[in-house]
Amino acid sequence: MMTTATLAEPKTNPQSQWSKAMPSLLVIDDDRAILALAEKALSPIADITTASTARVGLDLLRRGDFDAVLLDIQLPDQNGLAVYCEIREHDRRIPVIFMTIEAASNTAIEAMQLGAFDYIGKPLSVEPLRDLVEKAIEQRQISSVPVAISADDEGGEQSGELFIGRSPAMLDVFKAIGKVAKQNVPILVRGESGTGKELVARALFQYSHRSDETFLAVNCAALPDNLLESELFGHEKGAFTGAESRRIGKFEQCNGGTLFLDEIGDMAPMVQAKVLRVLQEQRFERVGGSKELTTDVRIIAATNRPLEQMVEDGDYREDLLYRLNGVTIELPPLRERLSDVPALIRFFLAQAKQEFNKPDLEGIAPETVELLTHYNWPGNVRQLRAVIRRCVLDTVMSVITRDVLPNAISGQNRDGTALEMLSNETSTNDEDGSQLPALVRRLLHERSTDVYAEAMEYMERFVILKILQETQGNQSQAAEILGITRGKLRDRINTYNIELKSDVSVNS
Repeated sequence: MMTTATLAEPKTNPQSQWSKAMPSLLVIDDDRAILALAEKALSPIADITTASTARVGLDLLRRGDFDAVLLDIQLPDQNGLAVYCEIREHDRRIPVIFMTIEAASNTAIEAMQLGAFDYIGKPLSVEPLRDLVEKAIEQRQISSVPVAISADDEGGEQSGELFIGRSPAMLDVFKAIGKVAKQNVPILVRGESGTGKELVARALFQYSHRSDETFLAVNCAALPDNLLESELFGHEKGAFTGAESRRIGKFEQCNGGTLFLDEIGDMAPMVQAKVLRVLQEQRFERVGGSKELTTDVRIIAATNRPLEQMVEDGDYREDLLYRLNGVTIELPPLRERLSDVPALIRFFLAQAKQEFNKPDLEGIAPETVELLTHYNWPGNVRQLRAVIRRCVLDTVMSVITRDVLPNAISGQNRDGTALEMLSNETSTNDEDGSQLPALVRRLLHERSTDVYAEAMEYMERFVILKILQETQGNQSQAAEILGITRGKLRDRINTYNIELKSDVSVNS
């Protein structure tokens, strides 16, 4: 039988004894069934500590280090909103998710307006609960991990995360952050995927006058248009099918703080218009509502898409681009600052050594470093970090040798023979998508940590190619069938080197 945590013996997931990287979650509820469900459903993603009263929960919070809190609205010794206010006083950045029997609870809505992360109705459903907690933990990590704004010889001992470098291009980025961080102007961060745009946003937040307030991030490409509008602006009860209660949006939650809009180029025209109004007037309405609300939010936006070309194509508002583009910070790809790779390697190596508890690991062999520093890193800093972590995890020796590197970097199989790489482009004779199994096998052979993304890219390329062939290159018709804008389709055509001739094909 599960026992509720006490001050003397807080109940935590046993995984915490060996996995320092496991996030921690505090669950406060007087219902033992809820505590048991939370422990069972969430223990794979977090160390769970439980409390059955507000007093015990708050004491545990003050003594511990938690990434998120799951809080019941009705507790035997204190109202949930009062508990939330005490949590905010202790740590304004910790995300709090309310649990409520009534989805339209005024207390939960009031807490959301004050900055709570979200709320979920009882009885709890495992998948929505897990998704919500994962999002909350991610937000905590985004807003609370300090960013190193300069490189250091002892980079592995810094408390920051991967935003380091001494190349001229990165020094320009650091200078730009220093100049505009305290200025209350919108910032547009541009750069390829994996270059660290989110880290720039975090640095701008941490060095701003709003650093004690809320920081929230929204990926505009991850949500359908109608859900993105609701996520940003909230909605009223009955605004659309499934809107069973009022929901507070990120602009309302983030009042006084900073909102990071990632992948801003994937925003639908209707949402673009409402974001433009917030930038101009700091005013908006919830979806389905008529009451005008005001907010004081600083917007930091990021994109890897050609917004100017999208404006010419009619897929992006020119006035919104000008508003977002108050100040632009360009992040260089890692291949253009390879001199920073050794510092990044040192930092990631020290991180992974501690995380995976490998005290006997001494370092990386010179030959291995040579290969790492001459690779062009198409996945940028994100890919480098993943490779170092995987090498540390896989090695059984005190020194990391080229044998544990992915074959794409080492260029050899374990027997020393050259590896025949599968082309990143879709073959023109791949009529049935049959190369997907070979792609997955190759990625597994390389010990890739990005299998899902590369497989999804293959499938997207294959589907777009087939639809364009079916429509004989008619982009308007293809975009309609695919359910995307013409601008997005053109962007994918350029990305995948698709040639629109009498027969649609992919350049190799």
